[in-house]
Amino acid sequence: MELGWVEARGDAFAIGEALGRHARRSIHEMLPTLAEFAGLMTWAGSPRLVAMEKAARAAFPRHVREIEGMAAGAGIDFAKLFAWNCRGDLRFPAGSDLAAAARVEGCTTVFMAAGAESGRPAVIGHNEDGEAEMAGHCFLAEVIPDQEADAGPGFVSFCYPGLLPGHAFAVNRAGLVQTINNIGPDDLRVGLPRHIITRAVLDCADIDSAVTLLSRRDRAGGFHHGLAQAGDPRLLAVEAPPAGCHVRQVESYHAHANHLIEAPFEAAAQRVTPSSASRQERAESLLAADALAGRDPGALLFDRDGELPIHRRGQSPGDDGFTLASAVFEIHPGRVDWSAVVDPSKPPCYHGSIIPQ
Repeated sequence: MELGWVEARGDAFAIGEALGRHARRSIHEMLPTLAEFAGLMTWAGSPRLVAMEKAARAAFPRHVREIEGMAAGAGIDFAKLFAWNCRGDLRFPAGSDLAAAARVEGCTTVFMAAGAESGRPAVIGHNEDGEAEMAGHCFLAEVIPDQEADAGPGFVSFCYPGLLPGHAFAVNRAGLVQTINNIGPDDLRVGLPRHIITRAVLDCADIDSAVTLLSRRDRAGGFHHGLAQAGDPRLLAVEAPPAGCHVRQVESYHAHANHLIEAPFEAAAQRVTPSSASRQERAESLLAADALAGRDPGALLFDRDGELPIHRRGQSPGDDGFTLASAVFEIHPGRVDWSAVVDPSKPPCYHGSIIPQ
């Protein structure tokens, strides 16, 4: 299993075009085999999607332009690709195969606050989980935008074929780190697609601007976001369903899987998969046992204990999720060191440092 790399530069359309061209074969040959993709195509051009596109164009026209470029580079109809970028914002009939397919996507994130006395950096570690069919089709993108007034600082992001960067793990040139966990709230609405929001976060110059975005009340769906920034002591775990936004400042250790766990949402209707419940319970037990005393996030991210383990390989009964890659971000006062791993038994396939200018 490989993790590709592509450089995309220029204006919004050119960036999208490069991403679409890189993923063209996967978009045409792999995506149509996914039940969720096929289900989302039935929404393309619907009044609900037209309204969501209108909202996205009004709020973030450059990111819609990126999808247009991606569609051109991949050779696919824009309406279909926009529907794909509304993944998680649309509800399928309960109990249907499509509803089950939409619940595969996972992820686990672990937070370790900085040690003030020891000088240890804060750490965010993340498992990016998806369909096993995605293995070998995902890639890292280094995005270098033109120097337009609102173009953002550029970033490095994990990418899925046909989806905007930002909804997995990424770090931008301002030293802002974002990791994403899927959640399944039931209060979906017509509004800004959550993939547009996560892409917009990568244009933020600071962590407060990112939280402001996640606090918008016109979001169609939502995610859990891990946020940190070089030079900022805060380590934030943010639950942001359509109903609201809760920001937890991590003071020691914290872990999050794929359902809402914060007190403001304890009565919220949501989908909790057996895998998410198991991974959350296992992560909390590891934290309680001080498994991260050695400051190694892999002690949690690569754990294979139980029938529904944290590190997933699509081989557990009732769990088709697959850990496509793992990332570790060390957040220092003046830089972010990052690495990406596909095989835990091997060294990182990519790594680097971001020094904000």
